Amino acid sequence: MKETDLYLPVKRYLQSQGYDVKGEVQHCDVVAIRRDELPVIVELKLALNLNLVLQAVDRLALSSTVYVAVPSSNRLLRQQRKRVLKLFRMLGLGLITVDTEAGASEVTEASAVDVLLDPGAYQPRESRCRQQRLLGEFEKRVGDPDQGGADPRKGRITAYRQQALAIADYLTVYGPAKASDIAYSLNNPKTRDILYRNVYGWFERGEARGIYCLSPRGERELPEWKSRVG
Repeated sequence: MKETDLYLPVKRYLQSQGYDVKGEVQHCDVVAIRRDELPVIVELKLALNLNLVLQAVDRLALSSTVYVAVPSSNRLLRQQRKRVLKLFRMLGLGLITVDTEAGASEVTEASAVDVLLDPGAYQPRESRCRQQRLLGEFEKRVGDPDQGGADPRKGRITAYRQQALAIADYLTVYGPAKASDIAYSLNNPKTRDILYRNVYGWFERGEARGIYCLSPRGERELPEWKSRVG
């Protein structure tokens, strides 16, 4: 497949909208003019990548109506459609897909084109809830235990994990104990919930009612996590 295979379907679609269309005008793949409106510019690409985005952004100096056209079978678009559309929306770019898997005669028709997004000014929508979670995590986290860019597969030392580590450390030093006693000693009212949920599998109930102790997994993993916290 070549980028030129996208040209006729896009041209037919724009012509059906009343545009006069020409290819390769001043390095633009497709330029469409309708009356005294701003020109519509379309960049034809087989893949979505940074070079394409940079090229499309450059075209915004020529017109505020810039589209990118890619095959509808594009892997990145299929796998991360929402994120791709969000990026294009933020940049003020439009996005078009072309069904290149249709029959040869059908591919040249306007019906092979699907406009996923029209260009427009982007107004970011602030998420107060997510912002509060960000600020809350920042405030609750003790010190700076994780380096930026660290491998996420090794696990993050979140504020929640730090609290769980403090409880595990207490049980290591003092042995099995009541949740209320641990909470009092650590001044952490969430101790009982952390023990009950046992997200990391570090705790288990002792023989006596209401007593918690460190699990074999906790004993095995605690030294490694403590070494990371420092």
